[in-house]
Amino acid sequence: MNLQETLSNTVKQAVKSVFNAELESVEFQATRKEFAGDITVVVFPMLRIVKGNPVQIGEQIGQYLVENVKEVKAFNVVKGFLNIEISDAYYMAFFNEIKENMSYGFAEPNSKDKAVMVEYSSPNTNKPLHLGHIRNVILGYSVAEILKASGKKVYKTQIINDRGIHICKSMLAWKRFGNGETPESSGLKGDKLVGNYYVKFDQEYKKEIKTLISEGQTEEEAKKNAPMLIEAQEMLRKWESGDEEVVALWTMMNGWVYDGFDITYKNIGVDFDTLYYESQTYLLGKEFIAEGLKTGVFLKKEDGSVWCDLTEEGLDEKIVLRSDGTAVYMTQDIGTAIQRVKDFPDIGGMVYTVGNEQEYHFQVLFLIIKKLGFDWAENLYHLSYGMVDLPSGKMKSREGTVVDADDLVIEMAQTAGEISEELGKLDGYSEEEKQELYKTIGLGALKYFILKVDPRKRILFDPKESIDFQGNTGPFIQYTYARIQSILRKAQSTSHTVDVTELELHTKEKELLKHLELFPEVVQNAADHYSPALIANYTYDLVKEFNSFYQNVSILGADTDTEKVFRVQLSNAVANVIKNAFGLLGIDVPERM
Repeated sequence: MNLQETLSNTVKQAVKSVFNAELESVEFQATRKEFAGDITVVVFPMLRIVKGNPVQIGEQIGQYLVENVKEVKAFNVVKGFLNIEISDAYYMAFFNEIKENMSYGFAEPNSKDKAVMVEYSSPNTNKPLHLGHIRNVILGYSVAEILKASGKKVYKTQIINDRGIHICKSMLAWKRFGNGETPESSGLKGDKLVGNYYVKFDQEYKKEIKTLISEGQTEEEAKKNAPMLIEAQEMLRKWESGDEEVVALWTMMNGWVYDGFDITYKNIGVDFDTLYYESQTYLLGKEFIAEGLKTGVFLKKEDGSVWCDLTEEGLDEKIVLRSDGTAVYMTQDIGTAIQRVKDFPDIGGMVYTVGNEQEYHFQVLFLIIKKLGFDWAENLYHLSYGMVDLPSGKMKSREGTVVDADDLVIEMAQTAGEISEELGKLDGYSEEEKQELYKTIGLGALKYFILKVDPRKRILFDPKESIDFQGNTGPFIQYTYARIQSILRKAQSTSHTVDVTELELHTKEKELLKHLELFPEVVQNAADHYSPALIANYTYDLVKEFNSFYQNVSILGADTDTEKVFRVQLSNAVANVIKNAFGLLGIDVPERM
């Protein structure tokens, strides 16, 4: 039982003993800085069942706590707020428990719990990853890591959209204009090369439309009749019928893209446990549609199309099979979800990291799976997120106006380098060490800027603003971690044991310990709400608290050896939590900066 639970139970006992009343719950909050105390009981909600003056009620409960809870050493009441002071001994006991625990804050996995599968990235194989994908990848990876830290078993996955008309557009443009160009001959990453041909298709298609309009067709007619589009549609039909030449071209170009994606994922620092491909899953789900027709989950219309009527649930009718029997995205998603549980029988829920424009799609998907009778449908979650904008405006892949993910990572490292050089912080570094550090700072800045914001909010991303060594930024937190490492190096060996149980804590030391104590609860809350922002902002608050401690308390120049050892070990515990928290965000922390 933690301290807050002990206090809660004892406050309820006090109300029962002193006022002969039953209190259902106790409201706590952090004690305001201007008052003495570590935790505050809010008395006002009790007035519904305990009649009287809130100050007198607070005084009586406070006295009861002092007499019955050994950790409570004093109290004061301000209006309807009972401020409780906790003994230093309690915080020292807590510190001794965690100071050598490198995985402090992380829960042990429970073998009885069902696993969670987290899907993220899920790109198309006709273009490289861009800034929009970066938010998806960083967010999904971080949520997977946070769920793991909360004690869940997690599988990280993506479904690669490797089929369809958009893929055929790149293939056709390469076939027409590529002259046998390859990643090796061009020196380009495979995904960039294929993306260039997707842009090329759009350019040539627009020329054809213009020509057809000049010959008297309407714009709508020209778009349908452009030879490029007709040929791409024919290529898709050939792919679906297994044409050897088209399938061979598709296999070769997709292979280029996968090699390119692997490099990007490595550069960003994310990974996957398993992959699914749309070419292998797009026919899945049809058997479940047939089953659902028998049980009345779906209905067939006169033209042969199959629908699910969700009007009673406040939604509309949703098509799940076209009249010609072909699958739609919904069919595929139903089948893929069920297939995943077949592949990994210990899955009890899934998290889909997909932009907020797909919210309705997932409402429908989850409801249909539930209607099909799968109990794990209760544990499906759409991790919906807002778009990422740039100061220059919106991005369009087919027009080649996207911010390429690889280019952005490089740009972030360059910007970090420029700022670091200006600040003159890197004397004595080799060029190789500098480049590695710039990448760590740049990538940390990018990830932190994105993850510190609630996932549902739209972001305006400014690379320069994100790389600031002051304020709520990744580099500021990384710099504090590096500062602590510098202190630890200067302190040399402080691992020897000293008796700190009788040590009287400085206010700044106590504040730091109180903040460290919150970390496990923050991890659980972040997992419950699928929100890396809770981890990011907790870490920023911890770092601010440490910097205040650093400025007000001498660490290496402490008056006694006992104080010095304690403060160095306390600094080390803070560094460990920063490292653990940033690890959950997928961010590295440098030993020196």
